[in-house]
Amino acid sequence: MRKQLFHALLFGWIAVLGLILISSVIIAFLLRVTSLDADLLSWIALVIGILSLFIGGLITGLKGKTKGWIIGSVTGVGFTVFTFLVQYLGYQQGFSLEQTLHHFGYIFAALVGGVIGVNIIGDTRE
Repeated sequence: MRKQLFHALLFGWIAVLGLILISSVIIAFLLRVTSLDADLLSWIALVIGILSLFIGGLITGLKGKTKGWIIGSVTGVGFTVFTFLVQYLGYQQGFSLEQTLHHFGYIFAALVGGVIGVNIIGDTRE
């Protein structure tokens, strides 16, 4: 059971990081060829982050098949810890209030994704 949950979390984190990496490349390309302003870009980044964490939580829930709210939350918290460590160790800055609120939204999106992912399959118990 623990091994299954760990593999589910690993798949979810890989999905989140992959989606964010792909979307970062797309945003960089759009910045290069269009004239996006900073306000629109921050909203786009927020929506992409929420969708990525939701999809990562969904994948975690689908793979984990149990305890959706817990594994979804751990997926979001893991992403937040990873982001904090990169920012703190790489740039010597903690989270601002705005970033903290964004990350609460990310954790909530992953939590909802985990709950939906577990319940999409239906009752597989015999």
